[in-house]
Order: sequence, then C-alpha cells, then structure tokens
Amino acid sequence: MTLATDRDRLLADGSLRGCAFAEAWRGTVDPWLVDRFTAATADHPDLDVALVAVGGYGRGDLAPASDLDLLLLHRGRSAPAEVAEGIWYPIWDEGLKLGHSVRTIKEALDLSSEDLDTATSLLTMRHLAGDETLTAELQTAAAAQWNKRAKRFLAMLRDSVAARQTQQGEVAFLLEPDLKEGRGGLRDIHALRWAQAARPVLEDGDAEALAEAERTLFAARVELHRSTGRVGDRLTLQDQDAVGAALGMSADELMAGIASAARVVAWIADETWDRVGASLATSISLLGWRSRERAPGMVVREGQLTLEGSVDPANRPELILEVAVVAADKDARISRATLARLVERSPMPVEPWPETLRARFIDLLLCGHHAIGVIEALDHTGLWERYLPEWASVRNRPQRNAYHRFTVDRHLLETAANAAALVDQVERPDLLVMGALLHDIAKGRPGDHTEVGMELIAQIGPRMGFDADDTAVLVDMCRHHLLLPDVATRRDLTDETTITTVATAVGDPVRLHLLAALTEADSLATGPAAWGTWKAELVRELVRRVDHHFEGGAQSSLSTIDFPNAHQAAVMAGGETVVETSGLTVTVITADRPGLFSRVAGVLAIEGLEVRAADATAVDGMALEIFQVTSRFGSLIPWDRITDSLHAALEGRMAIEARLAARVRAYAPKASRPDLPPPAVRFDDAASTVATVVEVHARDRIGVLYKVSRAFAEFDLDVRTAKIQTLGDLIVDAFYVTHTDGTLLTDPALRAELERSLLHAVT
Repeated sequence: MTLATDRDRLLADGSLRGCAFAEAWRGTVDPWLVDRFTAATADHPDLDVALVAVGGYGRGDLAPASDLDLLLLHRGRSAPAEVAEGIWYPIWDEGLKLGHSVRTIKEALDLSSEDLDTATSLLTMRHLAGDETLTAELQTAAAAQWNKRAKRFLAMLRDSVAARQTQQGEVAFLLEPDLKEGRGGLRDIHALRWAQAARPVLEDGDAEALAEAERTLFAARVELHRSTGRVGDRLTLQDQDAVGAALGMSADELMAGIASAARVVAWIADETWDRVGASLATSISLLGWRSRERAPGMVVREGQLTLEGSVDPANRPELILEVAVVAADKDARISRATLARLVERSPMPVEPWPETLRARFIDLLLCGHHAIGVIEALDHTGLWERYLPEWASVRNRPQRNAYHRFTVDRHLLETAANAAALVDQVERPDLLVMGALLHDIAKGRPGDHTEVGMELIAQIGPRMGFDADDTAVLVDMCRHHLLLPDVATRRDLTDETTITTVATAVGDPVRLHLLAALTEADSLATGPAAWGTWKAELVRELVRRVDHHFEGGAQSSLSTIDFPNAHQAAVMAGGETVVETSGLTVTVITADRPGLFSRVAGVLAIEGLEVRAADATAVDGMALEIFQVTSRFGSLIPWDRITDSLHAALEGRMAIEARLAARVRAYAPKASRPDLPPPAVRFDDAASTVATVVEVHARDRIGVLYKVSRAFAEFDLDVRTAKIQTLGDLIVDAFYVTHTDGTLLTDPALRAELERSLLHAVT
C-alpha cells in the first residue's frame, strides 16, 4: 500500500479531526520515511547521516496538504547525493509536497545565523532516522545560537510578523481569512513560541490560551484541506459550509469560533510584541507622557498606557472612557494590568448617562481608526459591553457574502472610524459617529435587521442620554442607511419622482447630510466593490438634487446633461448606424427596433465586458444607447474588434446566442452558494411617472443582462434606462421600461408573464 493510499484512507475517516488527523498522518509518514532512509543508506553503511524533520513537520502540524520539511544532515565533505535522491524521489512519486535540504551542522548553523526562516525551522527539529547524536548536536547548537542572538532574532521576528499581518489581514474580522498567515492565525502562534524560546515573553495563562486557540484554527485548516483537496489556507465563503459540517457545526458557528480564537491570539500577540519592542528599544524614557490636566493618573510609556497606583477607578465612573480616549489619541495600547484594574474596580455606568460620559464616548469614536484597537481591547475584557450590551449579538458575527469584507462588529467599528473623517460634512458630528456605530446593531437577531435595529436604537438613545429629537435622528439613520446608495444606483436621478420620494423619506437637510456621510463611511467599510468613483458621483448628484428640493428649487432649474446631446442628435438625424467608444463608454446609434438593447448587451458579454450602467432613448425612429462598462480581463479593451462585432450584431450577422453559450462554457461559473437568496422580480410603480421600473435580483453570471433584456424584447417593450449593479455574487438591476408607444406596464396578466420570463432568464 502506498503512502498516498494511506493518506486517502485517513482523509476518508471523518472522525480524525484536527490534531487527531495530524497525529495519525504523522504516525504513518514517520515510519514510511524511516524505511526510505534505510533503503537509501543500505549501500552506505559507514555514512554518517541523519534524517531530521524540521519546520511544521518537526512540530507535527501535518494537515492533509502540508509540506514535508526535511533536512538530511551529514558530516561528510561532500553531500550524499545518492542517499538524498533515494529519499526525495519516492516522496515526489507519492505526489506529496517536499521542502528539502542537505547540509552539515556548520552549513545549517551558518545559514540560520542570517536567515530567519531557517533559524525558526531548526527550533522544532525532530529526529527521524540515522545518527541521533548528529541531530542532537545540531539541536543543541541551534538552540544556543537562537538564545545567544536573541535580541537580533526577536527584532527580525517582530518585523516579519508586522509585515505579514499587514499583507494578509485579520483572521478574526475578515470574512475569508487566511487561517495560517493572517493576523491571529496559526503563524502568529508559532512566532510567539519562537520568541518564547529566545527569552520568556509570555505571561501566565498565555501558553494555555494559545494552545486552545490553535486547536480551533488547526481543526478548521485540516478540514479545509480535506474538503478542497488542494493546498491553501484561505477559508473562502464557498468552503465554509463544508468545513463547518465536517466539524459538526453550521458555517456561522464555525466562523464565530474561528474569530473568537483568532482574537485571543491577536490579543496576546499584540501585547507581547509591544513588550518585546520596548525591551529592544535603544533608548527608554523613564517618564513617558503624562498630563495632570488632560489625563490625571495616566502614563503613556513605550506605546503602553498604564494607571498610576494611586488611581482608584471606583471613584471615577468615566475613567474607562478617559483611558480609552487617551490611548487612542496617543495610538497606545492599554496595559493588561490597567485593563484588569478597570474590570475589577470600575462601576457600571448609571442610566441615563450623564452628559460628560456621553461626551467621552463620542470623543472615543471621533478618534477614528486609532480607536478601533482600543475598543477591541475593551471588548476583549468585557468593558465595552458595559456601555453597549447589544454588542454581544454582533461580536464575531460573520456576514457570509462576498460583498462584505468584515464581521459585523468590525464592520461597525470601521464605519464609525470612516465617519469620524467626514464630520466636517455634517451639522451633528456626534450623531454621525453614533449612527455609524449603531446602523447594523441588530444583525444576527431574528427579523429584519433594519426594523429590529430601529427598535434597539430607540432604547439605546435614551439610555445614553440622548433626548427624544436626537434619538429620532439616530433611528432614522438606521431606517434609511441604505436609502441613498440604493436610489442612486437603481433609479433615474433626473426623474422628479425619484427626488421627491427621497426628500419625503429623509425629512430635512440635517438627516440628508448625515445619511450621505453614513453612506460613504458604510460603503468604505463594506469592501472595495461597495464604493468607487461611479457610486460616489451618483450619491453626490442625488444629494445635490434633494438639497435643491429642500431649498424650494425646481429640478428643471438644475444643470443637466442633454440626452441626446447636440452631437448625438445630429448623428441620429443622419439615420445611419454609428458605434462610438471612449474610455469605458460605448455609444450605439441606430434605427430603433425591439430587441436592440439585448443585442448590444449580448455582444458586450461575449467580449468579456460587464455593464455597470446604461441609458437609452428614441427620437423619430432612431435609438441612442449608451453603456458604461468594465472589463473582466484587464484594462486593454480591443475596441476595434468590439465595434466590428456590434455592427455585425446590429445587421443580423452574428449568432449571439451560440457565441454567448460558448463563452459561458469556456468560463464556467463557480457553483452557486446555497445561502444566496432566490432570484426575484419587483415592479416599483412609485419610482417614476414616465416608465415602469422593474427590478431584477439574481446571481451574477456571464450574459445575464443579455438574457434579461431579451425577455423585455420578447414582449416588445422598450428599455429606456438601465441601472446595473453587482453586489458580490448578486446583481440588482433596475430597468425603466415602457411599451413602444411610451405607455406604462399596467396589465396584471402582462406583468405576470413578464415576471415568469425574467425569472426563467436568470435561473
């Protein structure tokens, strides 16, 4: 039986999870390698060599797709190439990944004296076969070298940890974390143990807490490798259900557990590396920073804030937030001892909050991104929940869609931090940052998160000491936190009905500006797909028009872009087919006829272009259609070829359906996630008086706009305007459609058939 067969057998045994799998797999690999070593050295009985497991294999952390890190150690003047080949090639023949080296003790030590990866790999070496004294010599010498050069190695290790964390992001708060390399992941645990081997850096209880977190993270890593059958440690959305099921839990429970474990690791790591950094500093201030007026009893030294021994938190109800504000302002960490004293001695806040307490809370949020780490420290110790008990339901709460980047709790903190940078745009900065912190506070609770959130905020506001009017504003910020982006991207902003509807919902300019800033802050915190120049311009234009409405001005008095403009009107008057491209805009002018929109959409899909917005109109039998596009395959768009294809399609010389089917086959979409909502079609009769607005919600895929627009053509309907939006794996497209004579779609039977056709197109 081969080693690969043995691995498959172990993988098929679902009872072998996490460390149990690693132990069973290591117990299979070790004797197999010993046999390979014995066979390879059979003809060299006098050769002084040893086979040593190093790195992850030395630790015994063998996930299904882990490398086998091996060192062939020898004393000879020349490397035993024949022996090495006799060991390495059988491993490769088994299809296993191998990290290998052949060195003498001196060569290994020389390399590890300069190379951090080599040095750390030797800290976990484990003898497998051959001369045990050879392995023991290297083990002793490597440990001695690590300790002798502790200061230098710790500095290198600290820098490498910081660089890796910056590149890989958070395990606790990202929706698709890297279990190994991310901040709070397995590599951070390894790094802390390497640091501990140089000098004692961990505090009481840290080693046990890290071991418990490691069991959670490693179990998920094993099941990720098992379910995907490939190398990789990023736990993507589509893999989370399978990994969770293998561990006997839902995907949400899995991700909450991973987030909790990673927060423990990150908490210990951050505090430990701060202390290591202070110990490595060439100059140490004995006084640090203090201010008797601004922060009585507080000292900030070497990046840590501590309380003087004379300070009793029991006598200062606002001290927790005062400490937090100073820590955020100085970009410092609150020391563990200080947090412990605050937990033990600080009183619970009285209700309703006094104005001074509420002011300190707002001051903390206004510190922006520097406040995030401080708030997480308060949350880790239970202090944050004293001020906001509702936080418990959003802590570590995943948002399992590709549109969002962070867990709910981190998303709220990021939104509040973004909002702090936008306070000059609003009349009430305090309500902006508070509304940003609370806008999704009900996610994770039963029911619609907006409706439930409004109910919660109606209770939170008075508890925090906000009066009835301010509480009503906070409630409305939650109620309408999606209003501006939804309208801006799905509705015709030149339609007066759109503007009056938004103005009526918002109520006044103060709320409008708060919602505009919240929209930007929320979108930036959501993810890269949620905010960009296009969306920002649409939201600004919507706010401009609603502001103008509040001032009593008519929409017709606002400057608008003529559609068609003078150039387009002149081309249309000529009666010829013209295709123009500029930047990422495609303009088509041709004779108006049913199905025109779908033909253009089909060609763009065939050419790998995604439509993000479209406008259309018809004058005297000529149609004008303008498409804003992006490319799936980079910035170099072959416009000459696309223009030729559009002409061919408009002249009936292109098999659009067949070509599109071929592209779909060539770029087969990934399997649909089971948590995606079913496709839906909605008619919005209140959105416009000049067209019927039809919204289509469906899974994104190649050619979906072509199929949808073809469904409109089937009923001889004109698409006047299209607002195209992709939210992660979903599309939310809005179409302003009329009959060919310009009348609205009012026939219930027609609507029912159109809905049937649209749902068929996107299913």
